[in-house]
Amino acid sequence: MNQVILIGNLTRDPEMKYTQSGLAITRFTLALNRPKKDGQDQGADFINIVTFGKLAENCANYLAKGGKTAVSGRINSGSYEDKDGKKVYTVDVIANSVEFLEWGDKKESSGTDYSDIDGFHPTDNDDIPF
Repeated sequence: MNQVILIGNLTRDPEMKYTQSGLAITRFTLALNRPKKDGQDQGADFINIVTFGKLAENCANYLAKGGKTAVSGRINSGSYEDKDGKKVYTVDVIANSVEFLEWGDKKESSGTDYSDIDGFHPTDNDDIPF
C-alpha cells in the first residue's frame, strides 16, 4: 500500500505548467513540523507535492505561501542526471486530494468567496505520465 496524508504549510506559492497535451501540473512544497522532543523544536521536513488536471488548476489559483493545507496521495520516487552528469534522486507526493485548511493571501486580496470550489479531486488522470 502506498498512501500518505500530510498537513503542513506552503513554503512558497504553487507553480503551474501545462503539458503539450494541455494537462495542468502544479507543484508546491509543504513544510511539516517534526514532533518536539524533550520540549525542543526538532525542525521541519519539506515535502514536494505534485497535482494534475482540475485539482492542479485549483491549487495554483487558490493556494498561497504560508497557507495550511492537507494533502492525500502516494509517494513517487525517481531520478535524473543533472547538468554535471550526477544522478539526482527525487521523492514527490502525487496528490489525489488537497484540502485548503487556510486560504492565505490569494483569498484575502480578492475578497472572493471560494466555498464552492469544484475539483478537489482530479477527474481524469489518463494524461498523467506515470
